[in-house]
Amino acid sequence: MRRVLGVDPGLTRCGLGAVEGRPGSPLSLVAVGVVRTPADDDIGARLVAVETGIERWLDEVRPDAVAVERVFAQHNVRTVMGTAQAAAVAIVCAARRGLPVALHTPSEVKAAITGSGTADKKQVGAMVTRLLRLDAMPKPADAADALALAICHVWRGAAQSRLAEALARAGAATTAQRKAGS
Repeated sequence: MRRVLGVDPGLTRCGLGAVEGRPGSPLSLVAVGVVRTPADDDIGARLVAVETGIERWLDEVRPDAVAVERVFAQHNVRTVMGTAQAAAVAIVCAARRGLPVALHTPSEVKAAITGSGTADKKQVGAMVTRLLRLDAMPKPADAADALALAICHVWRGAAQSRLAEALARAGAATTAQRKAGS
């Protein structure tokens, strides 16, 4: 069983959701919520508030891995910057604890959860509700998106980790062969 904390980064609302499970088995909800910051606070105070919230979640949830939404280009540069800064805070918090961090694109998460990389937020929320056997869709949408990230990582992360380990072993073997041949 893997416990994954999903982070849907944002400065006003940073979605957080943790699930537990493994590929091919039913998943369980661990926790879901958001860290909120006032839009009129300065950027430093907002980033500290996001960090404090994520650290609290890491203490309480104790995940095996953290999945963060990969920031993608949008038309609103200000929104992208805030999202990227919040994502960086999440990555640093996890790295500080030695937790593996994976970045998943929005279309990758949508495809994993709904079967379509172009699904809308309502479809993602409905599938998260169904997959976790919840009575109601998590709100706000940032919380449901964080759960979708965690689910995506449980399902895809194990295969990605095995591939990375295999590549690392192959690289180490190649290096050992080169040294033995010298």
